[in-house]
Amino acid sequence: MGFLDFIFRTKKRQVEEYLKNDAIILDVRSQQEWDGGHIKNAIHIPINELNNRVDEIKKFDKPIITCCASGARSAKAAKFLNLNNIAATNGGGWINLKSQL
Repeated sequence: MGFLDFIFRTKKRQVEEYLKNDAIILDVRSQQEWDGGHIKNAIHIPINELNNRVDEIKKFDKPIITCCASGARSAKAAKFLNLNNIAATNGGGWINLKSQL
């Protein structure tokens, strides 16, 4: 097992644990990307709106799995949410995440 295999396996396990705890999937892509397809029952909040909607996200009172197109924006979003005392993990790209559901 290589280093990347270890990283991706660890991330997959973390997503599985969050799902067991009734996590919410938060898609942080743009409106145009969201309109092109998304995970059923996911919540859409573009990354540039997160700062203004932290209180709304806290009210969910559930762990958050972030996703985007490739995993870069969702990584930033998860880090931001964690810094705001919200349990969040990066689910990566939405298409890959959808295949895990």
